[in-house]
Amino acid sequence: MNRYIISYARGLSACILIVLVLIIDQIIKIEVKTGMCLYESIRITDWFYINFIENNGMAYGMTFINKLVLSLFRVLAISALGYYICVQIRRKARLLYICLLSVVFAGALGNLIDCMFYGLIFNASSPYYVSYMVPFGQGYSSFLMGKVVDMFYFPLIVTTWPEWVPVFGGDEFIFFSPVFNFADACISVGVVSLILFCRNELSQITFKRQ
Repeated sequence: MNRYIISYARGLSACILIVLVLIIDQIIKIEVKTGMCLYESIRITDWFYINFIENNGMAYGMTFINKLVLSLFRVLAISALGYYICVQIRRKARLLYICLLSVVFAGALGNLIDCMFYGLIFNASSPYYVSYMVPFGQGYSSFLMGKVVDMFYFPLIVTTWPEWVPVFGGDEFIFFSPVFNFADACISVGVVSLILFCRNELSQITFKRQ
């Protein structure tokens, strides 16, 4: 009986964490998408801006592959990760490991939700007007083809490359330049934390049932 209680507690913790991350992520994205024009920027401090952009690609706006292929890959990867989390819950893996996996899962799922549904429920964002919700299926794109909403911009260092630097000499240098969202942050923090604190578990990854 005790083993079932442990598994239940870990499963409940994972579910609560995933739901919490998704709620926070979607609230932020919807507030930005329906409250700001595309490319509008709100200065919070000199090193922190809310800068509304949208992208078709991966985390931090990267684009390497076709949008539909990327969305389908996300579905497969998230499904595999979800299954792996369930396996670890049944095995009564360390709670920290399950929670960090859940944070990564929730972040990836948060961005997938944008791709799946935002194109169906919102009109296209524009620099000239604020986007709004439309009847389901009458949005700017089709299923799995929606754009991911990004908004957090942290230009911690803004300077200029020295003239003697090859190629980049005289150009502006910004650290940190990518614009990202809460889901991206969850994925990054979760992955880094897994590498730092769960190396033993990562070295023994397997999907085999016990």
